[in-house]
Parts: sequence; structure tokens; C-alpha cells
Amino acid sequence: MPLFPSLPSPARLGDLLTRHPAHAGPLLMHVDGVMKAGAPLSQAECELIAAYVSGLNACAFCHGSHQIYAEALGIEPGLIDALLVDPDTAPVDPKLRPLLAYVAKLNSLPSRLTPADVAAVTDAGWSEDALYHAVQVCALFNLFNRLVEGAGVDFAYGEADALTPADRSADYRGFAERLGMLD
Repeated sequence: MPLFPSLPSPARLGDLLTRHPAHAGPLLMHVDGVMKAGAPLSQAECELIAAYVSGLNACAFCHGSHQIYAEALGIEPGLIDALLVDPDTAPVDPKLRPLLAYVAKLNSLPSRLTPADVAAVTDAGWSEDALYHAVQVCALFNLFNRLVEGAGVDFAYGEADALTPADRSADYRGFAERLGMLD
């Protein structure tokens, strides 16, 4: 149920952003830059982190929609839910395990991160740039989880929904353009 009285029920992310457009265009452009391929992490890895962080934060909207994107981009169905149940036994690529552990710790206990946490990630073969990219995705979805939960965005996107915030290619710029938020 939407918390903001100006939002329809159910509320979509687009409803929130068009009702409160200040800074939405630049924010979506930033999302597009962080989440698109060509950076140290693949789009699938970014969507995995987005869905995982959103699940850790119990943000059903972001968790569900980004799980759809992650799976559409090749993340094994059920992997994200398995990570949420028990990250130590989830069937995740061993290289991803320390990166996801870092993101989980950053999400819940950021002041307790240590150089050993960074070393675990780099020892697994990730660059510092890749770790920074993962940190950006985690931070971005903490922001979006709070925006969504704070306003009560609650539309449940389905596999075939053509009106998702981003299409299967995670084109957030396109979403901003469809909402009329870019020149």
C-alpha cells in the first residue's frame, strides 16, 4: 500500500518519480552509469548485487524487480533467494562469494569492514575498481530501497510486465526519457 497519499494503488516507481521529479533524471542517469555493462562488473553481476542488497534490506519491490533482471541476464534462478537464506551454502561462483560477503557486510555493518575483507575480494581475483563498483551498486540500492520503502512503492513487477523501470538491458536512461525527465 502506498504511504504517500498522492500515489495510486499499487504504486510504481515511475509514479513516485513523476510526482516528485526533482533530481530524478540525474539520479536515473547515475543508475544507468553504474548498472550498465562496460564497467568492472557485468550487468548480471550488478543486478545480482542489487537484488541481494534489496533482499537484505527487505525491500520487496527492488528485490523482486532486480531478481527478474538478474535472472534474465543469466543469474541462476533461485540463487539470490539461496543467498538470502544462507550465503555460506548458496550455490554461488567461488569468485563471487567474497565480493557478496563484502557487500553484505557493507550493507549491515559498514564500520566493521577491514583490510582483510578487501584482501578476501582481491585474493579472489577482483580488482579494486571492481570492488568499488560493487560498493557503488550497494550504496545505490540502499538509496533506492529507502526511497521506495519510504514512499510505499509496492507494484509487483512480473516476468512479462512491459512497464518495468528498465527493460531487460537495464536501460535506466530510457526509463528517465519515457518519464520525460531528460531533455
